[in-house]
Amino acid sequence: MQQMLPARAFIYQIKRTGQLLFSKYLLATNIGISAGLSGTGDILEQQIEKHITTKLSKWEKERTLKMSTAGAVVGVICHYWYLYLDNKFIGRGAKVVFKKLMLDQCLFSPFLIFTYFVLVGSLDGHKWSEIMDSVKSKYLRLYAAEWIVWPPAQLINFWILPTRFRVLYDNTISLGYDIYTSYVLHDD
Repeated sequence: MQQMLPARAFIYQIKRTGQLLFSKYLLATNIGISAGLSGTGDILEQQIEKHITTKLSKWEKERTLKMSTAGAVVGVICHYWYLYLDNKFIGRGAKVVFKKLMLDQCLFSPFLIFTYFVLVGSLDGHKWSEIMDSVKSKYLRLYAAEWIVWPPAQLINFWILPTRFRVLYDNTISLGYDIYTSYVLHDD
């Protein structure tokens, strides 16, 4: 019986920490999740490159740091985007979810992809003209993939989940997409 008390205290602390992270510290939580999963996606992509293509001989830590940094910035943007959508379009009815979904796909996704190109290109030290060349040659590949992955994922996000869990859910789905994003951005 005495062993149960520390276990209960531990479970209580985990629940309390989760409540704080997803309420009082939501922005910091979203930034951390986005940075961490963007970096994880890049690490996984580098492992794939290393074992399948021989383009890499070892883990490029700076590349992962740059992808994580871009992920942190995207975390801030997504945090405020979801707050805006949920304040502007209140409810979970079909019309509201459809509006959010279309705005997310047609307005926000193009902006976010472009932002990612600019962030990663800038962190890599590329000139604006080089970044724009990358956008011109790779943007449509990422945007087409967005239409496959995100409408069904965002349907669940907007219809079922409360605002505070949107970025976590988004980034969990995004882990696979981040692997592809890293591949496209670093495919020369």
